[in-house]
Amino acid sequence: MFPYLEQQGKDITDKKRITKIFASQAFSEFNNINVMPLIYNEKKKQCNIMIFDHEKAIKQTARILYIGLGKSHGGKKTGKSRMHPIFMFLDNKSNYICEVRYGGASANALQRGLWTHTRNAISFFDSLTNGWIDYSHNHTLVKLFGLALNSTEKSHKEVNILLQKDIDKLKQT
Repeated sequence: MFPYLEQQGKDITDKKRITKIFASQAFSEFNNINVMPLIYNEKKKQCNIMIFDHEKAIKQTARILYIGLGKSHGGKKTGKSRMHPIFMFLDNKSNYICEVRYGGASANALQRGLWTHTRNAISFFDSLTNGWIDYSHNHTLVKLFGLALNSTEKSHKEVNILLQKDIDKLKQT
């Protein structure tokens, strides 16, 4: 993604060009990248499981801006400077959506590819848990999350059926 964006320019605001970028081969997997953060507040023993809304991000991207080494959005250097450049995707109010990080040989896995900061792009996420849920006394739920995140889609389908049956029973009472 990064090398492709380098060929497109450093400040892209034309909606047709942005649409072309999302339709390109370099971005062909954009909708298939799973961004599902589990954010938590350890002190309150609460968590929120969210999923990135790819379609909303595509529709609302109004600007793709290159942020170079040592720079930040707005052109000012703010405390921590960038070790590697990024392309930042912004909406029409300059709100952060996501970024494509430098992908060169000197970049590690945390410094390359598509990224988003949940806190900065909250309007581009849907909560699967309908907001914050308490996990302080439900170790079974915490274990369920861990198992689900490390099991196959086949198992997910089987468990979904079981859980839906339980939900349906609860609705009848």
